[in-house]
Amino acid sequence: MGVKDAITEKLTLALAPLELEVADDSDRHLGHSGWREGGETHFTVKVVSNAFAGKSRVERHRMVNAALADELAGRVHALAINARAPGE
Repeated sequence: MGVKDAITEKLTLALAPLELEVADDSDRHLGHSGWREGGETHFTVKVVSNAFAGKSRVERHRMVNAALADELAGRVHALAINARAPGE
């Protein structure tokens, strides 16, 4: 399973999102720190979930980071997060 698929699966299980977009931005970081041959190092995640209701931006990011701890400790070098509750 690729990193993008693993991110999608883990966020789906952890947050039951109403909307989820996972974009591999690695090609835009060629030659930058953390980039590796084959990509799958830099991602942008946009997620809308009821789990974020009443949570601060920092709390939401921590929830995403916790769900993706293995990926962040391994191949993923950078993760941009846009986490919203429904209606935001």
